Amino acid sequence: MHCRRFDMRARPGHQRGAALVVALLVFGLSTALIVAMKSEFTLFYQRGTNLFLAEQGHAYLRGAEELAALALVMDYDADQSREQPRDDLSEFWARQATPYPLEEGGWLSGSLQDLQGRFNLNALVDQGPQETGGASGAQAFTASQAQFIRLLQALGEPAVSLQEAIQITHSIGDWLDADTAPRPFGAEDDHYFSLSPAYRAANRPMASVSELRAVANISPQLYRALQPLVTVWPQTPAGLNIHTAAAPLLRSLNGDDELAPLDGFAAQSLLEQQRSDGGFESIDALLAGPAFADQPTEGLRSVLSERSSWFLLSAEVEVAGRNMRLYSVLQRDQRRVRAVARASGSL
Repeated sequence: MHCRRFDMRARPGHQRGAALVVALLVFGLSTALIVAMKSEFTLFYQRGTNLFLAEQGHAYLRGAEELAALALVMDYDADQSREQPRDDLSEFWARQATPYPLEEGGWLSGSLQDLQGRFNLNALVDQGPQETGGASGAQAFTASQAQFIRLLQALGEPAVSLQEAIQITHSIGDWLDADTAPRPFGAEDDHYFSLSPAYRAANRPMASVSELRAVANISPQLYRALQPLVTVWPQTPAGLNIHTAAAPLLRSLNGDDELAPLDGFAAQSLLEQQRSDGGFESIDALLAGPAFADQPTEGLRSVLSERSSWFLLSAEVEVAGRNMRLYSVLQRDQRRVRAVARASGSL
């Protein structure tokens, strides 16, 4: 019988090779785990940084809101010493925005705009006295509707004809009123159902100027031109502040029984008077001026005001190279100021 001999000297070499393979596998697995953990840690760290910076920026923006409220309260207190209180562009709250440097770097900026110096779209819900008749005369419209028709024609670009202005005014009125019956030249559900995608008319007061983009006959160019001149606050419309209204809005003030805006010369005269040191003395003095000579002004008087209670804060902050914006609608009731709406985009 023959016995097979084993070479005992070969076993340690084989063991060392197997151990090396195991060590390499362990090293590779450890490397993969470390890379995965580092990736997760980096993502977690970045997410935490983003949350911290967002909270920091939001805190600064809310601070800007508090400063704006303080400025409005100070203005109210200062007005109490006036014989005839009013809100105009010479006051502290109306100053141009100036970036304020932050201690840890970056800056904060904010400005207030008078929302009662704009045309309130929700005023177009009312029906005119001759709504079912022709649409050629101003007597077929309320004072607010006639003013808006003139405003559309006073924009300059894009050019809007009288007939187009009437159609747009009726379309907005149908968007706002509670019924589904279209006005002459207006648009209700039957029009919006034909679009793709289809939708309904809101049939309620507007909550944002951006709703204009969904209304019939409103082009993107027209929306951009109207956006800085119109508002939806307060939702029960108040008078237009003559001391803060822009030039196209001043052109829309016409007491004649026609739907044409004031001519450019008269509007420029009004704008220069508004921006002068004294500004308009009062609504009575404005309507007694040469721009409204021999015009009936009773209808105009009902849509004008000298004081404001609604303001828009536009605030922006830069923290660690990141920009954040806040838009707040502020209502002032004597010495109390509250934020009615907030948004991080256009309002």
